[in-house]
Amino acid sequence: MTNNNIKDKKLWGGRFAEATDGLVELFNASVGFDQRLAEQDIRGSLAHVAMLGQVGILSPEEVEQIQSGLDDVLTDIRAGTFEWRLDREDVHMNVEAALRDRIGPVAGKLHTARSRNDQVAVDFRLFTKEAALDLAAKTRALRAVMLAEAEKHLSAEVILPGYTHLQVAQPILLSHWFMAYVAMLERDEGRLRDAATRMDESPLGSSALAGTPWPIDRHAAAAALGFARPTANSLDGVGSRDFALEFLSACAILSAHLSRLSEELILYSTFEFGFLTLPDSHTTGSSIMPQKKNPDVSELARGKAGRVFGNLMGLLTVVKGTPLAYNKDLQEDKEGVFDSYDTLSIVLRLYAEMLPKTVWHAEITKAAAARGYSTATDVADFLARQGVPFREAHEVVGGLVGFASRSGRQLWELTDDELKSAHPLLSAEIAQTLTVEESVKNRLSYGGTAPVRVREAVEAAKAALKQ
Repeated sequence: MTNNNIKDKKLWGGRFAEATDGLVELFNASVGFDQRLAEQDIRGSLAHVAMLGQVGILSPEEVEQIQSGLDDVLTDIRAGTFEWRLDREDVHMNVEAALRDRIGPVAGKLHTARSRNDQVAVDFRLFTKEAALDLAAKTRALRAVMLAEAEKHLSAEVILPGYTHLQVAQPILLSHWFMAYVAMLERDEGRLRDAATRMDESPLGSSALAGTPWPIDRHAAAAALGFARPTANSLDGVGSRDFALEFLSACAILSAHLSRLSEELILYSTFEFGFLTLPDSHTTGSSIMPQKKNPDVSELARGKAGRVFGNLMGLLTVVKGTPLAYNKDLQEDKEGVFDSYDTLSIVLRLYAEMLPKTVWHAEITKAAAARGYSTATDVADFLARQGVPFREAHEVVGGLVGFASRSGRQLWELTDDELKSAHPLLSAEIAQTLTVEESVKNRLSYGGTAPVRVREAVEAAKAALKQ
């Protein structure tokens, strides 16, 4: 019994006597999104066929014919003239079928010693590795921008209120705030580069799951594709997606940091805070309220973090119950990676453009830092330096703050008698010296907000960017 009556027979159709149901074909196909892997697919095929020629499995003529055909297919894809067909399921079968249409039956020899399982695994690793390195570079670029902003505001020693529980806590340098994000982004870049290093293995040659009896050279094929080495286990090579999970995890953490940055910029740009003005080029207006200037870039960056988190959870859920080795479930591994990469690519670029054009209002941030009794800890520290146990000093100043707040005054507005009644070591003269500027300058511990420490951090971060 043959299946020669099946119209435009599938490349895998020898086993089947009935055509694929139309709805199954639609449900099964991935070409709508995995055509994005066309460049990686053809690179993988070129490396594979070159290796087949090197070990004598294919003749030089066959190798040349297949390579020339693949080059032509790639030219059409880049030109946008390639016909992507749903009935050919995925990027791999579309490319191979198009190659067969061009060069005839010799195209079938390309698949010698290879399965779609290791083919898709190598294509996806190539893409994810390149995506990780690209995001690392964009993260580094944003790091450099934030570092430049820190250095710019450091010369003027712009003061910003620091918060805990979103309540004014202690004054800090605006540069110190920027440097906190520089530190986060440095770790984010490191995670992406670490992920790229760990996924730097080629599954090509694992075949379906058990390897192949053909005398292939996996190391040569891996080297040709720019991988450090081939995967050590064929089951793991085709059946594992932890490289994509690690990429998505790094993306999720980076997205969380960008979302926190977004939240602060949104708050600080409100009329109530008034700390900064976002550039017109990166904000939008209202269709009905002419006075509005909406921080859409930051709001979208904050909102899109949810999608990036969801992509990680989605793939974790896909792989948690899949037995070794390849299962069709793993077709669901790509869209989340594509989406997270695309999302973060644009958010990183937008922030690198927007932050240098953002205007900070130093007089407003300093006034805000002076409110909310932000130097109360400095008063307690003063008493402690005079020998008062810190817990006692804490209680004294807490009572003093309560008294001042009930009368609607700041600590430096209290009278000499009022301060001395709280503790004999306090006075109006001492209260006047405990300014936000002095508070900032006194935070001299390593990593603190004192200008000298922030300058050290800026110089260290500049050196790290050169490595």
